[in-house]
Amino acid sequence: MRSDLIFGALTHVNNRYKLCQLASKATRKLHKPNTRLQDTTNDVLDRFKDTVPMAPVSETAEVLAVTERRAA
Repeated sequence: MRSDLIFGALTHVNNRYKLCQLASKATRKLHKPNTRLQDTTNDVLDRFKDTVPMAPVSETAEVLAVTERRAA
């Protein structure tokens, strides 16, 4: 059930408003055409349950992102 997914995701995000904002942004980015939006939302909440969605980005990831932007 979705309520179980939400309570699981709240272990990493303590603010319900922030969880809603993060989940909606992630759902928009991960949604594939011809699939149900509800399934994508459940997948996002399941991922939030397993990982910390607001974890600080490491410096190496930031450097890679900058170099990729310049190369393109």
